[in-house]
Amino acid sequence: MDREIPQAQVQKAKRRRWWQIGAVVVVVLIGVLAFRSVLQTRVARSELRFATVEVGAVEASLTASGVVVPENEEVIASPIQAKIERVLHTPGDHVAAGEPLLLLDKQSSQTAFDKLRDEQQLKQNKTAELQNDLQKNVNQLRSRYAVQEVRVKSLQAALNDEQYLLSIGGGTQENVKKAELDLKVASLELTQLQRQIQDEQAAARIGMKGVGYELEMQRRDIGQLQRQLEQADVKAVRKGVVTWVNEEVGGTVNAGDPLARIADLSSFKIKATIADTYAEQLKVGGPVTVRVNNTDLRGEIASVQPKVENGIITFYVRLQEKNHQALRSNLRVEVFVLTDFRPNVLRVKNGPFFTGSPEQAVFVVQGDKAVRRTLKTGASNLDYVELQGDIAKGEQIILSNTKEYVHLKELQLSAD
Repeated sequence: MDREIPQAQVQKAKRRRWWQIGAVVVVVLIGVLAFRSVLQTRVARSELRFATVEVGAVEASLTASGVVVPENEEVIASPIQAKIERVLHTPGDHVAAGEPLLLLDKQSSQTAFDKLRDEQQLKQNKTAELQNDLQKNVNQLRSRYAVQEVRVKSLQAALNDEQYLLSIGGGTQENVKKAELDLKVASLELTQLQRQIQDEQAAARIGMKGVGYELEMQRRDIGQLQRQLEQADVKAVRKGVVTWVNEEVGGTVNAGDPLARIADLSSFKIKATIADTYAEQLKVGGPVTVRVNNTDLRGEIASVQPKVENGIITFYVRLQEKNHQALRSNLRVEVFVLTDFRPNVLRVKNGPFFTGSPEQAVFVVQGDKAVRRTLKTGASNLDYVELQGDIAKGEQIILSNTKEYVHLKELQLSAD
C-alpha cells in the first residue's frame, strides 16, 4: 500500500528542480556569450590602414603608362645606299647645326654619278649631230625650193611670151598649152617642196623636243645624285643632343634608312599607351595629368595614333610646362586621362579596399570596432574615391584590403 508523500516534501522537490533548470540556463547563456566572444574577429589596429572621409573634388581618370620624349626630334636618313665608313658622334653628345655625325663610303654613288655625267655628254653629242642632220635636210630642201621657185618664175615668163606671140599671130595654141602645162607641173613641185620643208621642220621640232626631255631627265637625275653625294657627309640639321646613331661601321644602309636622331632636350612631350578598349575616350584636346615622381603636370592630348598594336593604342600629350625641371628623356611616368570632374563630394584616399565596383562594402570605424556598410562609389582616380550613401565627413574607414572580412557585420579592433 502506497504512502502519500507529504506536501512540503513535494514543494521542496519542485523548488530543487527549478533551481537546477535555472542553473543549466545560466550556464548555457554564459557558454553562448563566451562562444560568441571567441567567434568575434579581432584585428590589431597596427595591421590596418585608415583614412578619414573629407569633402573635396575628384577627377575621374583613366590610367595609362607613359615615357618622356623630346618634343622636337629630327631623324636623319641616309641619302644614298652606302657603307658606314666612320662614326663621329655617339648618343649623348651635344652637337651644333651642320656638325658632321658620321661618314659614308661614297665610292659606288660617285661611280654612278660619273657614269651619268658620261652618258649625258654622249647624249648631248648625239643631240648636236641629230640637230645638224635635221638642219642639213631642211637647208637642202630650201635650196631645192629656191631653185624651183626660179624655174616657176621662168616658166611664167615663157607662158606670157607665148600668149603674146599668139595674140599677134606669131605663135601657136599648142605652144601656149605646153607652156601652161610646164608652169602647172613646176608650181605643183614647188608646193610639194614647201610641204616637205614644213614636215621636215615639224619632225625636227618633235625629235629635238624628245631629246630635250631625255636630257632634262638626265639633268634631274644627275642633280639629285649630286645633292645626295653632298649630303653623304651626314650632318646635324639642328643644335641638340644625339639620342641615337647607327654605329655599325662597315654595315650597308639603303637610301632612306635612319642613320641618327638629334633631339632638342629643352622641351618635352609624353608618349603614352593604353588598352584599345578606352580608345573612344581619347579625344584630341582632352585634359591630362602627368605624374613625374611626386610632381603633377597638366597637359592635353595632342594626337592619337590610328594604328592599334597588340591591343595597345598610342597617344601623345602636350604639356603646359614642357621644360619643367623634373622632365628627363626616357623617364617613365604615370598618365591620367581625365574623363569627369566632381567638385565638393565626399571622398577618401584610394586604397586596397576599393575594388572598382559601383557598390562597395566598407568598414567604418566606431570606437573599438569597425562596422560594415554598403556604399556606392562615384568618380575615382589613383588618389581618391568618391563615396555615396550612409557616410559622413569626418568618419574613418579601413583602407586596407578587407575582402576576407566582407562576410562579417563588424570587426573588433584591438590596440596591438
